[in-house]
Parts: sequence; structure tokens; C-alpha cells
Amino acid sequence: MEEKMKKVSVKLNKQVANFSVLYMKLHHYHWYVKGKNFFTLHLKFEELYKEAAQHLDTIAERMLAVGASPAATLKEHLEAASIEEASGRETSAADMIQALANDFDTICSELTEGITAAEDQEDQPTADMFITIRASLEKHKWMLGAYLEE
Repeated sequence: MEEKMKKVSVKLNKQVANFSVLYMKLHHYHWYVKGKNFFTLHLKFEELYKEAAQHLDTIAERMLAVGASPAATLKEHLEAASIEEASGRETSAADMIQALANDFDTICSELTEGITAAEDQEDQPTADMFITIRASLEKHKWMLGAYLEE
């Protein structure tokens, strides 16, 4: 791998870890959500974990394409991620939604850092990928915030 891509690969790998943790967290919420909004949230969490899986795969494949090696074990993902796995203490739907909104904030901030790092290295494909993912998460974050206003 080229020296200039090492800085970008660190940003990419952080997101591999984040989306791996997010994928399992969303599954946890999908399985354990209860209450009057069960049907709506059960489906929404499924939609989100499927999207997280796509982002995880896209980012890991980008790493491989540029000669980097994505973290590929749960242990590595938990160590490298900036978001935390579901704690089991998220007992209400609102707790789950708030935790996700916070995670999306964290990931969006890191994606912005990744965009800058990629642009600094003239790696437009990675910057574009991060921009696309960030736009999707920002939309979800807005929707989660609207849910919390009820």
C-alpha cells in the first residue's frame, strides 16, 4: 500500500469497526424493541441493519482495493470502534433511538474527517463514498430526531 493511503486507511478501518458494531447493535434493538411502536421500529431497525451491512462491505472492499487490510474480527471491531455495542440497558424505544442518534452523530463527524483525509490524498473515490454514507446517516439522524419529538 502506498504511504499516502495509510492515513486514509486508518479512517476507513475505523468505519469498518463502527459499522460492524452498529450492525449488531441494530440487530439487538430489532430483537428487543417493545411497546406501541414495535411494528414500525422492528422494521426500521431491520432496514438500518441491512444498510449498515452494505456500508460495512463497501468500506472493507474499498480498503482491499487500495491495498489495505480491514479489521475482520469482532474483537478488533470492538477495540477500534468509537461507538459502543448495545448495553442491554436501552429498555425503551426512545432509549434505543437516542443511542442510535448519538452513534450517527459520532460516525458523521468521523466521516467528515475521513472525507478531508481522502481529499488531502487526492483519493476522490473514498471521499465520495464517505460523502454518500454521511448523507444517508444524516437523513436517518433527522428522522430519529423527529421520532424523539413525539
